[in-house]
Amino acid sequence: MVKIGLVGAGHLGKIHLRCIKQIDKFEFIGFYDANPEVRQKVAEEFGVKAFDTISDLIKLCDAIDVVTPTTYHFECAAMALKMNKHVFIEKPVTSTIEESKQLKIINMEANRVVQIGHVERFNPAYRATYKEIMHPMFIETHRLAQFNPRGTDVSVVLDLMIHDLDIVLSVVKSPIKKIHASGVAIVSDSPDIANARIEFDNGCVANLTASRISMKNMRKTRLFQKTAYISIDFLEKKSEVIKIKQDVDTSDPFALVIDLGEKKGKKQIYFEMPEIPNGNAIEDELREFADCIINGKEPTVTLDHGHHCLLVANEIVSKIKLSSGIEII
Repeated sequence: MVKIGLVGAGHLGKIHLRCIKQIDKFEFIGFYDANPEVRQKVAEEFGVKAFDTISDLIKLCDAIDVVTPTTYHFECAAMALKMNKHVFIEKPVTSTIEESKQLKIINMEANRVVQIGHVERFNPAYRATYKEIMHPMFIETHRLAQFNPRGTDVSVVLDLMIHDLDIVLSVVKSPIKKIHASGVAIVSDSPDIANARIEFDNGCVANLTASRISMKNMRKTRLFQKTAYISIDFLEKKSEVIKIKQDVDTSDPFALVIDLGEKKGKKQIYFEMPEIPNGNAIEDELREFADCIINGKEPTVTLDHGHHCLLVANEIVSKIKLSSGIEII
């Protein structure tokens, strides 16, 4: 079993705590939170040990789960790695590119498993569909959320859009050619709504929109590729695949057939609704973390992935700053 400790027991930290306790490959040692009141309350609520210092917790663990505010990710992860512990870090990996670079250098010596919590890679709707994603040439994402003060310490790009950015970067196997972006700060000191257009060298274009001041919640991604359209609803955990095939089923009177003329002939449109298994994405990513530690495997979302995603996210933030003049946090 992997002895694991939790750093950060806020809203998301408590969700991680519940998930860890469900995973038989983990032995939960305890947690640390900088707020003494939170430590006492969570210790009583979950019947777990609270540590007064982060170093005391790390000493007794094989692995640390970092679920603090982003500004503390580097400090906590670096300390754990220097003590030769495996680390799970919630997204984004760190506050700055320099911090993520430093973390990579530290782990070159530590050589521990470092997994980044880009949880949508473990969303059941995405996992049931991603094998259908071959060579997307146009991607459109919408991630809209009702306002919540939690998370407004960073721009909506690092708060919400980064989820979709990670998905896009994982399915488009091409360098980025150009980025256009714009955003508006409405209720906080940094952009609350933002749009980015990413052009890749292979011709693919991704259009990402994120808002944390919407009247409704939405997390949808649409991918267009040759002979197929793929729709993923990360919120409702639904997906749809529409394919165009040369083979026409003449026995089906209700088949949707399009006639492209004498030269191209007829093609049939097929609708597929992949079966979405039940699953808890956070629990699944933490299960993988344990499996990678025990079996020496590479996680789905590595430190390099987290660094690259942060790099592109920061470029988007810079573009917004240039276009709007907003002084972004």
